Parts: sequence; C-alpha cells; structure tokens
Amino acid sequence: MDFEKDLNPAQLQAVTAAGGPLLVIAGAGSGKTRTIVYRLARLVQHGVDPASILLLTFTRKASQEMLSRAAMLLGHGGDILPGVCGGTFHAFAYATLRRHHQALGFPQGFTVIDRADADELIGRIKDSLELAKGDKSFPKKSHVAELIGKARNKECRVADIIARESFHRVAHADDLERLADGYAAAKTAHHLMDYDDLLFLLERLLVEHEDIREFYRQRFTHIMVDEYQDTNRVQARLVALLAPHTGNVLAVGDDAQSIYAFRGATVDNILAFPRIFPGTAVIKLEQNYRSTQPILELTNAILQGAGEKYDKTLFSTRTDGPKPELLRPFSD
Repeated sequence: MDFEKDLNPAQLQAVTAAGGPLLVIAGAGSGKTRTIVYRLARLVQHGVDPASILLLTFTRKASQEMLSRAAMLLGHGGDILPGVCGGTFHAFAYATLRRHHQALGFPQGFTVIDRADADELIGRIKDSLELAKGDKSFPKKSHVAELIGKARNKECRVADIIARESFHRVAHADDLERLADGYAAAKTAHHLMDYDDLLFLLERLLVEHEDIREFYRQRFTHIMVDEYQDTNRVQARLVALLAPHTGNVLAVGDDAQSIYAFRGATVDNILAFPRIFPGTAVIKLEQNYRSTQPILELTNAILQGAGEKYDKTLFSTRTDGPKPELLRPFSD
C-alpha cells in the first residue's frame, strides 16, 4: 500500500494516527470509506489480530464493502478480510445475546420477531385489552408499532411522542400506553425480542455482568464505528461499555450530516465524543471529491450558521463550475 500516493494529508493522518480515542470528522464527499478501509488494512498489516477488531456500521452492505476493500489492499484471497467482527449494531447485539442468553434469564434462548410479527402481536394484545372497539380512528397496528419503536429509540413514553409528533392521536394516548406496556409484557413472557430490544438488552447484559463486559473489552482491542452522527443514545452507550482498555476507539462521522433524529439519532453523540473519551484526537477531512468550489463556498456559508459544530472548511481542487442559483417556483 502506497499511503502517501493513495491518501491526501488529512486522510493519511487519520490512517496512521497512534492509539487512543480518535474522532474523524468526515465532510461530505471527503473519502470517509477510503480512510476507514486504509486504517483497517494498516492495523492488520502492522500485526493487529483481525479477530480483535470490531467494525460497527449501519448496514451490512457497508461493512462487507469495507472488509472486501481492506482484503484487496492486503492481497488476501476471498471476498472479505477474514477474522474481523464486522456488521451492524443489531447484528453484533444478536450474536452476543445468543451467546449469553442465559445470563439475561432466557434459559431456552429467545426468538427475534420482525415487523410483521410485531404488528400481529400488537393486534392480539389490543383485542385482549378490548381497546378501541368499533373506533375507526384508533391507529392501525403498523402505526402503533412505529410509535412504540420511536419511543423506544428516543427513550421516552409513547405519550411523549404523541404530544410532540402525533397530536391528533392525543385522545388515544392512554390506551396506546397500555398497549405498549402489554406488548412489552407479552414479549418477556414468551421470550421474544424485536430489533429495538436487541440493543437495550445488550446494554443490560454488559451493565449487569461485569465478567461479560470485561471479556469483550479485552477481546476487542480496536473498535471502529462508521456514521457516528447517526447513532442513538443506546448505541453510544454501547460503544462506551465496549471500549477497550487500550482506548482504541475510532468514530467516523460528520455532525453536519446528522439527519436521522426522527428515528432516535442524536448529533449530541458526536459532539460529546471528546468528553466521553478524554484525550481524543480530532482529525477533519475537508477536501471534497464530489463537488466544485462554488458549491462548497455556499455549503461553507450554510455550515457557519450552525450553533454547536466542529468548524471545518470544505474545499475542492475543482475550482471551476457553475455557481448555485436561487430558484423561486410559482407553486409547490
């Protein structure tokens, strides 16, 4: 691998940074994936056991792409870099809970239900509680499941979600709370979990069982998290619980690209990263490979208006290009 040829100075700094907590603020189009891939490959090249690396991403496709590209850089045969534990937060939680299910009181294991199963279970509980009989304005099962999932990820009551986002459902708030409680009780009684439960039960496992927590903190000497601006509160807490004693936690993301607050993500996680992990080195990827300078000048002007932020100035070697125009349509 020719690092100096393949990477710009900021990418090279991120790839070759020493151990300890590292936050890479990757502006739009700045080669974020390339940086993660090269750092991953360099760790293995310098003798880090692939099995001691945990790569957490938001899609399975993203982790597969990174592991595949890292394998190509290292000249490995096969489709992906072998040994690395790479995947989504939910996949990692599922595998870990499968291994330690007895510690959480599931002696016979558990079953993960999908959205269709959740809808059906909610419907049965609604009937058993005799809620909203003949009331056609009561939310459909799928919408109830959506409200429950949103409340879970934002760590608040269903009634709070209704008050903030679905005020037209306020008349049903009490019944929906009862339904949410019944849904949670039914899952526990039948050893069921939905996708949201995976994260919270993994957190409970790590908090309540110090021996298990220490096992993973020693197993993984390096943790790498992609799209950190899109983590929710429990995901950030999981990273902190799993953080190895070496302090080698890499988070890559961009506070200016946090767009999933509607499903529980909070930009506070990336803003607070240096406080949670003292001694964090912050590296900014500001060279943009996607846009031209006139567009980036507008982008930079917009970014300046943010309250809390990591200051950055995006730039491109493509200096020429049409300037952005303000269009005023006659209608929507």
